[in-house]
Amino acid sequence: MAAPKPPGTRDIVTVAFDESRLTERNAALSVLLRLSNVLAGATDLGELLHEALEVVCGHFQLDTARLYLLDSETNTLVLKASRGLDPAGLEIVRMDEGFSGRSARNRCLIAQNVSDLTDRERAALLSSKGLKVVVCVPMIVLDRVEGVMNLSSRGFFELDSEKIDLLMVMGHQIGAAVANARIMRELSAKLDKVREQRETIKFFAYSVSHDLKSPAVGLYGLTKRLKTRYGESLDETGRLYCDQILKAAERIVTLVEQINTYITAREVPRPMRKVCLKSVLSGLRDEFSIRIRERGVRWVEPQVLPEVVGDEMLLTRAVQNLIDNALKHGGEELREIRFEWREDERSYILAISDDGAGIREDQRARLFQPFHRGAAKGVEGTGLGLAILKEVAKRHGGEVWVESEPGRGTTFFFSISKQLDAACRETGTEGSR
Repeated sequence: MAAPKPPGTRDIVTVAFDESRLTERNAALSVLLRLSNVLAGATDLGELLHEALEVVCGHFQLDTARLYLLDSETNTLVLKASRGLDPAGLEIVRMDEGFSGRSARNRCLIAQNVSDLTDRERAALLSSKGLKVVVCVPMIVLDRVEGVMNLSSRGFFELDSEKIDLLMVMGHQIGAAVANARIMRELSAKLDKVREQRETIKFFAYSVSHDLKSPAVGLYGLTKRLKTRYGESLDETGRLYCDQILKAAERIVTLVEQINTYITAREVPRPMRKVCLKSVLSGLRDEFSIRIRERGVRWVEPQVLPEVVGDEMLLTRAVQNLIDNALKHGGEELREIRFEWREDERSYILAISDDGAGIREDQRARLFQPFHRGAAKGVEGTGLGLAILKEVAKRHGGEVWVESEPGRGTTFFFSISKQLDAACRETGTEGSR
């Protein structure tokens, strides 16, 4: 005698599915499964429609078949696939003619003898091809008629409710595949257009950044030489103009460099190598030392920082932008810039904090958008610093986010995926510099 089951337990039934035996058990489900496999496996629309007709005709033992798709611009049914007959004269069907037009117009299955067709000219055409019975199945998907499946027989064809149901489901299956193919074709065309526009924009950005930098540097150099050599001959207004030209030229060069960095972070593949974050911070501390000392800001960093795999130039620029951002937007309240880090199973997470003015909640959502300048007035910048940070994080398999409260400072978090470590070992660049 079997032991009693614990309360609440149930029997688990495991059944191996035998597709080859499905025809014996349920012929309708078997042909639907076969049709689904055909529709899922075909990559070309014409191939898909021809193979679908083979399955339908084979199951119902029909002589001929045609598949029409609806052309929404001309409101006509256009022949896309046929089997078993010469389709001459049947390539286009108006919505107001023939069995197929009526089936699409009324959204219903129609089965009729060719001899009953009121259009005598069309009846003669079908009869000349040896057809006696026509069954038209609308392909309806999400209340949209995708087309009509026109099945014909040169002999007697018996219909019952089960066959009608099966034909309607088959029509829906084929229509769904057609709709998906149409959507994919439209999506592919849009993606091609987006790629083309993207390449145009990228080329424009490269061209502008390249063509702007040389004249801006030249303008700066000439103006500085003018002020140095002839400054004593200029009046106060002349010297002011020189200073304004120098400042404008510097802004152009900075913007060009930021655009180049942004494009590099987004588009240019670069090798990933071991990066010592301690060395990166040491170099940046020296770079910002004068500004930090003048502002009386404390620089706080941990004794130990990890080595990560990444693009050293981009990582340096990302942290550089955050330090510059803190100094520009921290306000008079800024007293400290702090660096911290932690790690989890997937990432190293860097945190760069300041105790400055903070960021309003309504400003945070757009912080990482290109050319977003925030709400700070009188603060110079290109609006690309945080957009570059976001792209650098994506390039390193990570994310960037911010926590801030007005008057209580801001912390930017920047993650770097540990998967880059494994990729670096596989390519043999782990120790490269």
